[in-house]
Amino acid sequence: MQILEQQKTPAPDTPAAPGKGWRPAFNLVRWFSLASFFIIAAVALGLGYVSTRFVVEESIERDSMLTAQFIQAIGDAEIRHAGITTTRTMGEMLDPRLDNAYPDVNPGSRAAARIEFLDHVEHLPDCLLAVVYALDRTVVWSTNPEMIGMRVEGDEELDESFEMKETVSTSYHEIDEERPEQKLLREPEYLFVENYIPMFNADKSKVIAMVEIYKEPVDLVARIQRGFKAIWLATLLGGAAIYLGLFWIVRRAAMLLQSQQKQLIANETFVALGEMSSAVAHSLRNPLANIRSSAELAQEIASQTAQKNIGDIISQVDRMSRWVRELLVSLRPVNDDDENVDLVLAVDDALSAFDPLIKRSNVEVRFTPKSVPPVVSQQVLLTQILNSLFANALEAMPKGGVLSIDVESTSPGQVSLMINDTGKGMTRQQQQLVFKPFFTTKQGGLGVGLALVKRIMERFEGSVELTSQEQEGTRVRLNFKVATGGEYGAQHIAGRG
Repeated sequence: MQILEQQKTPAPDTPAAPGKGWRPAFNLVRWFSLASFFIIAAVALGLGYVSTRFVVEESIERDSMLTAQFIQAIGDAEIRHAGITTTRTMGEMLDPRLDNAYPDVNPGSRAAARIEFLDHVEHLPDCLLAVVYALDRTVVWSTNPEMIGMRVEGDEELDESFEMKETVSTSYHEIDEERPEQKLLREPEYLFVENYIPMFNADKSKVIAMVEIYKEPVDLVARIQRGFKAIWLATLLGGAAIYLGLFWIVRRAAMLLQSQQKQLIANETFVALGEMSSAVAHSLRNPLANIRSSAELAQEIASQTAQKNIGDIISQVDRMSRWVRELLVSLRPVNDDDENVDLVLAVDDALSAFDPLIKRSNVEVRFTPKSVPPVVSQQVLLTQILNSLFANALEAMPKGGVLSIDVESTSPGQVSLMINDTGKGMTRQQQQLVFKPFFTTKQGGLGVGLALVKRIMERFEGSVELTSQEQEGTRVRLNFKVATGGEYGAQHIAGRG
């Protein structure tokens, strides 16, 4: 179908040329995708870091607490096994320099209890180094014999542990070469945990010895690493899910806003042009009718040579009158009240109206009526759609051709009408602009026909599609919503050859 050749009015959504004061349109999807990515990434990294630190600290503190409870329980048990009075504690037994300082304790029992206690400490699992400090910060025992007798001074962590009087003091770090007390028997594979376990006197009022344990809890480290992987994987997947979900929502919203903006621009264009065009059209109708009447009267008394000129006047007036009618119809609000319309009967009626023009144009019509359900539309508006499409198809085939019309139920709840012609077709650019209001490729055309077709079809929940090839023809597909209820029609219409 040929659809007009010159664009009288720019398309409503054509972007304005850059100039003074021009600013590019705000791209909601682009800015949201960037901003949300950085915000979600920052939040995810922060949550992941906080979560991993919490897991490490809680796990290590729990392990240290169990170690301290185990050491202190062993000390109490060995005191009982050695038969030492309960007024004494293992902390008072650890310094061999004070074996004779407690006359109420047998030196042999004291030494036996200390030896058994230190043997348990030495065989603690995952132990890298164990050290026992006396009150004066002297190493009285260690799993590393080289450290026995060494006095540690200026160790803030050790001094704080003697003063804190808590069950255990824990830290985890790498080896510090500047600390002489960190003479581990073997190099740890990962980070190690340093525990200061205070040994109190009988009334728990004073720390009189300190047990320092360096541990590398391999199983705990492996569990922490698995926890790291689980936390970061969950953080990554959760952040990605939130980002993609929000991006999908915003992208849909941006597309909806863009569609509504285009529709708003189109509606504003119709309103602005409608007010002006309606006034002009109504003002032209009476003068055109007077011109035609005067021309017909003049034609009756005119000479043979003037007959042709007067006929041209009448034909041009008829063309202008047709433009006025099309313009007024296109500007008229479409009524939302739908009807159940027999599509096949409507096509047959429209073809009957065009029968004289079809014969003069030497066009072959191929239409075989089929039984299809009624569709949702309005009889008057559907007739207007078909008249516009048939007129375009016949104008595209001035030297004859084939007009094929097919009706079929393409899917549940939908009926399609296909109109094919063998005219000269359209370019790809013309196909992109063909439904724009006031776009035309026909000489002297108005450019409202297909725009009105699209507007009417969408109003009744239908759609229109157009495909074309240059010098091969054009195909228009109208998709109608099936009406609820009603009988199938069009069984009685004879086919056209």
